[in-house]
Amino acid sequence: MFEDFELATIAVHEQVSLRVRTAGSGAPVVLLHGHPRTHTTWYQVAPLLRDAGFTVVCPDLRGYGQSTGPAPDANHTAYSDRAMASDVVRLMQALGHDRFAVVGHDRGAYVAYRTALDHPDQVTALAVLDGVPIVEALERADARFAELWWHWFFFTSPHAERVINADPMAWYQPDRAAMGEENYQDLCAAIARPSTVRAMLEDYRSGLHVDRRADEADRAAGKRISCPVLVAWSRDDDLESLYGDPTQIWSRWCTSPVRGAVIHSGHHMAEEAPEQLAGVLATFLAP
Repeated sequence: MFEDFELATIAVHEQVSLRVRTAGSGAPVVLLHGHPRTHTTWYQVAPLLRDAGFTVVCPDLRGYGQSTGPAPDANHTAYSDRAMASDVVRLMQALGHDRFAVVGHDRGAYVAYRTALDHPDQVTALAVLDGVPIVEALERADARFAELWWHWFFFTSPHAERVINADPMAWYQPDRAAMGEENYQDLCAAIARPSTVRAMLEDYRSGLHVDRRADEADRAAGKRISCPVLVAWSRDDDLESLYGDPTQIWSRWCTSPVRGAVIHSGHHMAEEAPEQLAGVLATFLAP
């Protein structure tokens, strides 16, 4: 897994060190995983992008996988998308990349678009996979949304840690065959750590409060994403059934036309359709 990639741990803040794999020598792109995955979810996509001529950077997000994070705070700012976006910029700067493309899936998609909004001079292109802005999702949170994405709200409960940590394998039910052995083992090690589970839940808690307010403030101020944007979603997941064509939502957040792509997979597209996904990303990111 990740043959010829370098593995390192890089401090980006006083209490935050990110585990990261890197390879390649072309234009830099950072790949941000979702919940509850780690960077190893990209183990099939990352080499394909490297071979397509990109420098590929795959970190564990703050508090996820083997990355460290600060103790949670009462206002849930420690695991906000804004804080994680700052991590991404500092990580890329530490690796020598002042400008870079960012790709994010699931929770990583929120960090990715926040990076593009907060750091427009650094982000050359943005690819959002299986996501719409948090404020847009919450404003559309009807009974169907609650039925499908109820975990968003359960994760804000003070009992969530106790429930998940009682049997994390039963809660997450990772699919060994679908994930690949090393990716599966990496995830199992991560979800077995109560500190990692709490950090992941804090990500969701921030989403319902801090991140939503940040989106609301940017929208009210007319702040929009200025770089090229690709939105890709899984054919067999629920994003399109909830929102129709998600590019229509994203177009209101961007200054230029938004490209769209349907990936023939379930939600975990990097594991289920790596060749198609890598091809779509390589075409979009090509100079």
